[in-house]
Amino acid sequence: MKYLIVLFTCFGVINIYSQDNLEQQFIDIEDKVIEWRRHFHENPELSNREFKTAETITRHLKSLGLEVKTGVAHTGVVAILKGNSPGKVVALRADIDALPVTERNNLPFKSEVKATFLNTETGVMHACGHDTHIAILMGVAEILSKNKDHIKGTVKFIFQPAEEGPPPGEEGGAKLMIKEGVLENPKVDAIFGLHISSDTEVGKIEYKSGGIMAGVERFVVNVKGKQTHGSAPWNGVDPIYISAKIIDGYQSIISRESNLLVEPAVITVGKITSGVRFNIIPESAELIGTVRTLDSDMKKLIIDRMTEMTKTIAKAYGGEASIEFQENTTITYNDPDLVTQMLPTFEKVAGKENVVLTKAVTGGEDFSYFQEVIPGLYFFLGGMTPGNKNAFPHHTPDFKIDESGMLLGVKTLTNITFDFLNN
Repeated sequence: MKYLIVLFTCFGVINIYSQDNLEQQFIDIEDKVIEWRRHFHENPELSNREFKTAETITRHLKSLGLEVKTGVAHTGVVAILKGNSPGKVVALRADIDALPVTERNNLPFKSEVKATFLNTETGVMHACGHDTHIAILMGVAEILSKNKDHIKGTVKFIFQPAEEGPPPGEEGGAKLMIKEGVLENPKVDAIFGLHISSDTEVGKIEYKSGGIMAGVERFVVNVKGKQTHGSAPWNGVDPIYISAKIIDGYQSIISRESNLLVEPAVITVGKITSGVRFNIIPESAELIGTVRTLDSDMKKLIIDRMTEMTKTIAKAYGGEASIEFQENTTITYNDPDLVTQMLPTFEKVAGKENVVLTKAVTGGEDFSYFQEVIPGLYFFLGGMTPGNKNAFPHHTPDFKIDESGMLLGVKTLTNITFDFLNN
């Protein structure tokens, strides 16, 4: 009995020493994480074109002695860290692509990169925080590699390209990584990811069980009318007028047919193309837009009703119309059991008062495809300076992140890994 008490005490000393040592490693790595983030911010690359980004990530991961695979889903990087004993396999994911946005900030590491996107010259900017995600996961990889003797199981680091969507005619993103076997060899038991938020205060973590981000559908409507002189509309069929009626009908699906007490939903028409001259009623029109849903039954209702309305409204006004849908992401669905399991880790790392149950958002994330295959947990990390009342949204030229929020991301993903594997 005395021997067992001594043995237990020894293990206790080791664990206390290890935790103290871990805290010092977090402090020591913060400057490196910020430096990496600034490098990626100054050198952004568009989806499926993240060549130099991947090279920088690869050099770092190889310097840690990890097993590294490159060229996954074109430009993705995957690394494996094996602990000191067999166990479960956990995946940590960061997205690495930037957006066709021209930066308007005056940061010393402001992006001046230009590129051609859909035949248009544009600036390139990390306007969604993916630069911080990369740097955070690089920091997590470094810390975990230094503490692999305390890891039971395996960690798979996934640096994913093309989260914002591959260029037209190309495959990419999470779907292609899964197709190429990123969740196999070794088979992953659960996956975790985070998204920094420009309107959430530094030090906060926001989470939600179930649907946290929307499924995203892109739709294209083609309306066919009959061309005629603008002075005599009775001689033709006006596709612009039909388009207006279709758009109005779509909004009634949200306001009168969708049970918004279950989850929110959105239908937005973002582009209308029709006509060439002020005095000609054109022959056709094209509408392009998006549907955002957080419930699979609501998604089916909305798509079915849009399909029905498109045809019947056009017919009612003498024309024809068709609609096609393209899935961009499914619903980002946090496994309820995994949320329950990891909530104490959030509270331990950030403090219970800083862990906030949030509402779902109608933005989309292709992390959702990983969650269709294995249990996953996706959460939001504060990136707004406390007290800031004028934070700029993601995907805008003025988007900005408070870098002091990144260290909490490193701590959280590191502790999630230890707690999930060693529990």
